[in-house]
Amino acid sequence: MKALVIDDEELARKRVVSLLGKVPEIEVSGECSNGKSAISAINSQHPDLIFLDINMKDMNGFEVLQHVKAASKPIVIFVTAYDNYALKAFDVDAFDFLLKPFKDERFFRTIDKVLNISKAEANSYFEKRIIELFNLYKQQSNKESNQFKLPVKQGNKTVLLNPEHIVCIQASGCYAEIFTGDKKYVLRESLTNLCDILDSNIFLRVHRSSIVNISHVKEIVHSGFSEIDARMTNEKLVHISKSHKGTFLEKIGI
Repeated sequence: MKALVIDDEELARKRVVSLLGKVPEIEVSGECSNGKSAISAINSQHPDLIFLDINMKDMNGFEVLQHVKAASKPIVIFVTAYDNYALKAFDVDAFDFLLKPFKDERFFRTIDKVLNISKAEANSYFEKRIIELFNLYKQQSNKESNQFKLPVKQGNKTVLLNPEHIVCIQASGCYAEIFTGDKKYVLRESLTNLCDILDSNIFLRVHRSSIVNISHVKEIVHSGFSEIDARMTNEKLVHISKSHKGTFLEKIGI
């Protein structure tokens, strides 16, 4: 069985590839870091199985599937950090979801199911339930596009920050410094309250004085004594405390 791993996060791809290396029945035929290359690879390589990230920078996983032209459809395992729509509507085990951060046992449970599924069943999943899920995703996306913005008062105006644009947040006395790609906003609010307000699937407390947006973690910097820092997409370096290290690494799929 040939497998293709599609995820825009390199660390997430490498973990799946590493776990598949322990499954002799499955050969990894390639990796894709975006939707466009995934469409090309699926239609040219005809993999039997794909691990597909739902949220990528250039397009979502459902849009990728809409462009699959191969007559024989692959078995699809969605890999996602977001459980706020699909997991409430579908049986996770039956539909093949891996919710980040997933444990090795959960991964191999899904693999056992894949190895025992017939081609007819695989095609049925693709043609029927993926289309249903795509429609559900569109409905949820439309709702979320009008959802929560974080109000930050700046002088005589209030800026409504889209949480997706927040890279990290750091405590500064009784204030919180909120960093986006190129700006800093100051808000009189505690990090504890911000953790309660923001989506816990995306924002993670990594230190008593720091919160990071997981989707903006660019790389992990290793220093002495097993300590690590997260380099963010705005190049800011955020220290990960030892008490939060395990949760942080799990969240990003390591």
